[in-house]
Amino acid sequence: MTRIKIIPNKQKNMTNKQHKLFEATRIGVIDIANRVVMAPLTRCRADAASGDVPGSDMNVEYYRQRSNAGLIISEGTQVSPIGKGYHATPGIYSDAQVDGWKPITKAVHEAGSKIVAQIWHVGRITHPNLIGGAEPVAPSAIQPKDVTAHTPKGKEYLPVPHELTIDEIKKIVNEFRQGAANAIRAGFDGVEIHGANGYLIDQFIRDGANQRSDAYGGSIENRCKFALEVVDAVAKEIGAGRVGIRLSPVTPRNDLSDSNPQAVFGYLIQELSQRGIAFIHMIEGSTGGPRDVPGFDYAWARSNFKGAYIANNGYDRAMAIDAVESGRADAVAFGRLYIANPDLVERLKQNAPLNTPNPDTFYASGPEGYTDYPKM
Repeated sequence: MTRIKIIPNKQKNMTNKQHKLFEATRIGVIDIANRVVMAPLTRCRADAASGDVPGSDMNVEYYRQRSNAGLIISEGTQVSPIGKGYHATPGIYSDAQVDGWKPITKAVHEAGSKIVAQIWHVGRITHPNLIGGAEPVAPSAIQPKDVTAHTPKGKEYLPVPHELTIDEIKKIVNEFRQGAANAIRAGFDGVEIHGANGYLIDQFIRDGANQRSDAYGGSIENRCKFALEVVDAVAKEIGAGRVGIRLSPVTPRNDLSDSNPQAVFGYLIQELSQRGIAFIHMIEGSTGGPRDVPGFDYAWARSNFKGAYIANNGYDRAMAIDAVESGRADAVAFGRLYIANPDLVERLKQNAPLNTPNPDTFYASGPEGYTDYPKM
């Protein structure tokens, strides 16, 4: 049984009045019942032996329990076999995977929530022992420093990746497009393109990993080309109003950095705004770490992107209420709090105590720390 520790809620001065955080809104063409978003959370509980297929009773129950969120963003779901970076993460490239997602999306909708698929390619953040012996790929052949993968042979350092050719880049753009089409076929309301945390799209954007000298490297415009081609292909396939993207301009995760995050992500966000996509999902600061990391102005992003702005990283109830009430965000995403509190929206409404998550079970198998956290 999961170890439970109650986090006392210190915000006693906040009344139970109806805050804007709990009011309905529309993100793109997707109507949601409240502005609380469940962030994408890798849980490593797909059926790896059957080809990284989701849809077990346990998977369905996990998402059903958390379907009080206005919007659920699924765990990262890889768009190809070599896009996988962790054991037992679900895919969205095979018919079996599409069929596996269907009971999950059905359960979420029956409970009154909406769900988008986070479509994902990890690029260089994987190991041949996780992807059938294939080479990891990246914009440039630069090895991530001190980054390891948990493989069937144990913890292993990541190798030097294969530098993608132009033809290979085009193929991956099409895999994202097909992943989006498959997501709609599986019953999702849309997709979030994973452009954050040092994975493939982020690797192209930031010059710490992209040292190409062709049309996909060098200038800011060139480094954003792959991301925008993915967005364009996906939006053309399923409609811009069903497309969002997750970005993390300053996070150092997976040995990634950029010499001028404001310039490159500023350009990208202006281009995304012109395309009319539904939302940007911004990790403010270092993913899962400090928020006060210099290098990017999130208020600028909010004011320069005409779609919905979803804020993320270290938000508590008071911060989330203030962000939405003040207009600094349209919605707020919660990650680890949603792991431990399947009824998070109701707890936030009532200013109730919160369970704390058990990190030992984040990436384990089985129901412990997955579907056994208590509700109020």
